[in-house]
Amino acid sequence: MENLKALAYKLRKDTVNIIMAGGGGHIGGDMSVMEVLTDLYFRQMQAAPDRTEDPNRDLFIMSKGHAMESLYAVLCEKGFLDLEDVTARFSKFGSPYIGHPNNKLPGIEMNSGSLGHGLPVAVGMALAAKMDKRPTRVYVVTGDGELAEGSNWEGFMSGAMYKLDNLCCIIDRNRLQISGSTEDVMALDDLVGKLKAFNWHVISIDGNDMDAVDAAFEEAKTVKGMPTVIVANTVKGKGSPIMENKAGWHHHLPNAEECEAIMKDLEAKRKELANE
Repeated sequence: MENLKALAYKLRKDTVNIIMAGGGGHIGGDMSVMEVLTDLYFRQMQAAPDRTEDPNRDLFIMSKGHAMESLYAVLCEKGFLDLEDVTARFSKFGSPYIGHPNNKLPGIEMNSGSLGHGLPVAVGMALAAKMDKRPTRVYVVTGDGELAEGSNWEGFMSGAMYKLDNLCCIIDRNRLQISGSTEDVMALDDLVGKLKAFNWHVISIDGNDMDAVDAAFEEAKTVKGMPTVIVANTVKGKGSPIMENKAGWHHHLPNAEECEAIMKDLEAKRKELANE
């Protein structure tokens, strides 16, 4: 676990490098979701580059697709993609490494440009796995701003209706979106109460605490007869005070001075966690 905690900060640095090379990206949400992605790919999911055609593999959907840069960093570390190639070609004309998931790439199950589609598709994937009696677990990460889309709530209803205990939704609850606070744009609280009313098993955690994230995923695996939703309370821009809890960093390209300070903060935290 200690290695994973340090790895999350190494992957944040990789993400910043990808964004800087491509000239843009959704850096705030990339930073907030990193512990969730790191634990999923390196502790939880049965998924690997040599299993992309395995019908029994676990499936992941990045519904908040604008945070693709963080997923690129994770997929590179896992061996699905090459970090040097992604960094060199991200967001360039003709490149497959675009700003949202592209399922022409290995390790990406679904395109998710428009928000609100990931959970409903995950429900379908989980239901299909149940019908085929496959051991597949399906994971989907949504943003909290994304929950303003009604299709998510249809997904929550359907997931409970079909008792999809092989489905786990993670909500990146950083409380900020491009227009400002989620509570000012389209209020969600009491979010936990709403989700319980939809008959999901609800776990609310500090989503930037790797131990809490890991424990939540382990708990989700034990739940029978209903799907699980993890409300991951996170910090937008996690890792550097320059970015943290600031809506302006939803989609902001750091200048050279900001980038230097961010990378310094991320490396200091990585070294601290790695006991270097």
